[in-house]
Amino acid sequence: MDIFAHRGVSASYPENTIAAFQAASKLPIAGIELDVHLTADKEVVVIHDETINRTSNGSGYVKDFTLQQLRTFDFGSWYSLDYSGEVIPTLGEVLELFAGTNHRINIELKTDVFAYEGIESLVLKEVAAQQMTERVIISSFNHESLQTVALIAPYIESAALFAEVLVDFTTYVALIPAKGLHVSLPTAYRKSVKLALAEGATVRVYTVNEEQDARYLQQLGIQAIFTDDPEKILKALT
Repeated sequence: MDIFAHRGVSASYPENTIAAFQAASKLPIAGIELDVHLTADKEVVVIHDETINRTSNGSGYVKDFTLQQLRTFDFGSWYSLDYSGEVIPTLGEVLELFAGTNHRINIELKTDVFAYEGIESLVLKEVAAQQMTERVIISSFNHESLQTVALIAPYIESAALFAEVLVDFTTYVALIPAKGLHVSLPTAYRKSVKLALAEGATVRVYTVNEEQDARYLQQLGIQAIFTDDPEKILKALT
């Protein structure tokens, strides 16, 4: 079962920062997961929330700032003063960090609140520029974004994110179309996920931070998990 570092090694570093991703790049794991939004000047930046309030010393919506303006905020000290001075990274910077590794990159398009028109094309352009089309997975809770990705770049692996339980995951995912489905940990315990696995679906589970859950999912046949603490989970599964 593959392990992905959720927002980098976010248990030990400020999430979605270069520090968190550098730590992940040194681990013998399958890959990382990150989230992207679009700035006022159409730069693709790596951050989870629509606002910078929780993970910086500033406030406001990502979409209302230019990249240059966002760079004036501190994205590390909220977690620990040891990381004061961390800036918001661009997608290109994170991809470049992993250019020399074999890690896969799961890029979550955070278009479920704001549509960020054109973000799909911009993300795919960055991926192509780094020659990483075969290493990325594009995921989103906004399945219209995944349809856009499928139209522009059908060769890119995509995965539909779900927070809820569906009766029939595989039929729905085929409609998008997307190759994989990413489900929450509680959903992974439902019979519909077992059915999806039996039907040959690629299933990845978020966010798995306890050893007993990881062991259960491995026995179940889940292909991959996302965890904040990849070192702990790696140790538990080996």
